[in-house]
Amino acid sequence: MANNDTIKKTLIVALSLCIVCSIVVSTAAVVLKPSQDANKQLDFNKNILAAAGLLTDGADVNELMKKVTPKLVDLSTGKFVSADDVEGIVSVDAYDQNKAAKDPALSEALSGDNDPAKILRKEKYAKVYMINGDNGNLETIVLPVKGYGLWGQLYGFMALGSDLNTVVGVGFYDHKETPGLGGEVDNPNWKASWVGKKMYTSNGDVALRILKGKAPSGSESEIDGLSGATLTTRGLDNLYRYWLGESGYRPLLNNLQKGEA
Repeated sequence: MANNDTIKKTLIVALSLCIVCSIVVSTAAVVLKPSQDANKQLDFNKNILAAAGLLTDGADVNELMKKVTPKLVDLSTGKFVSADDVEGIVSVDAYDQNKAAKDPALSEALSGDNDPAKILRKEKYAKVYMINGDNGNLETIVLPVKGYGLWGQLYGFMALGSDLNTVVGVGFYDHKETPGLGGEVDNPNWKASWVGKKMYTSNGDVALRILKGKAPSGSESEIDGLSGATLTTRGLDNLYRYWLGESGYRPLLNNLQKGEA
């Protein structure tokens, strides 16, 4: 009777099992990737709609997204650009702002005082989301934002109304903050406290402040800090103030107000 317990046969069986498992896992990854990508995009779109105040229970996300027009903006000029005019960008729909921030051809390095939000690299072009009313006029603009909290980068959106100053909604779709502390950026009550706040003073300076503790009652531009999450709160304040400033979307908002974007 043949001996099936030799080291050679054991290694062959183990190697064969590893190969089969690798093939199964690789095949599953390839087969499931389109579905995973679709789900990721669906969640991304939901966050855009939620920030814009358009998402409701049971809503058809794909149908609602027909109301949203993505546009590329040159952050250095605040002017809209066509994907055809930018080398390295195939189309507006295919453009991934976060991936672009890692591409030296489509981004620039930041450091020190130039990087209060600690994003390290800033993409040269942002993809913003425009929502027009039935009369064709701008109703809401959704602006992507990001910055460092306590444990890592937070990625989200801020939506402003037609006056380009009043907050319609905010939210984050990706972050590493501690649940119950910095993770309270997901708390619906905290997000709701932003609605109606003014982001700029009458002379155009950034008015927003996220405080350590409670904001005074009736304040137009101050937001409650996150209880027990001082560093996340500070990061959020830096994040929003950066993207609302001259290095972020302020040039675009100025141009839109003047009809020159």
